[in-house]
Amino acid sequence: MDSLIPTLAIWALPVLLAITLHEAAHGYVARHFGDPTADQAGRITLNPLKHIDPVGTLLVPAAILAASTLFAGGGILFGWAKPVPVNFGRLRKPKADMLWVAAAGPFVNLLMAIGWAIVFKLALSLPGSVYTLPMMKMADAGMQINTVLMVLNLLPIPPLDGGRIAVSLLPNRLAWQYARLEPFGFPILLILLFTGLLGSVLWPFIAGFRFLLAALMGL
Repeated sequence: MDSLIPTLAIWALPVLLAITLHEAAHGYVARHFGDPTADQAGRITLNPLKHIDPVGTLLVPAAILAASTLFAGGGILFGWAKPVPVNFGRLRKPKADMLWVAAAGPFVNLLMAIGWAIVFKLALSLPGSVYTLPMMKMADAGMQINTVLMVLNLLPIPPLDGGRIAVSLLPNRLAWQYARLEPFGFPILLILLFTGLLGSVLWPFIAGFRFLLAALMGL
């Protein structure tokens, strides 16, 4: 328990930003391409309270962190916010614009992963203080959660962003048939998670991106 509270404190801000800004980005890009639904619902905001899902944003990440800390596990930390409402039919070019709306979330996670890498490098360059190690740990947590969310959401499984990107890119008939998988997407993810296949699929991409990020930043 003594190590759990500091762990939660270090991960709280990176997880909150990673999950909520991911959703806000979808709404912002949807508005840009003609759908004001998220804007009208007050969801294009940096205020995390507008995006927090009690289970996906708080309970699930906290439970995973607690399990990893108490049992020295290596599970994938992930979570979700309240989905931003997007009416794809109101986009100017629904099928084509769907790609940009879907890609906005993972792209923001990419930018945040790079931003946290810069914070990590900055912490390394500063004179040592009581804040240096916590800053490095928080930056590492930011890189980790944003990398996981980016890679996870790019899986080509509707309704994940990767699934929506695939629907946007496929020919019309195949796209319609592929989109019909959406009601089964979450059960598929749960099966992959509990069988361990999700980690087997994601970890090589997560590790590869972290290595690339470290190389680019000279870490």
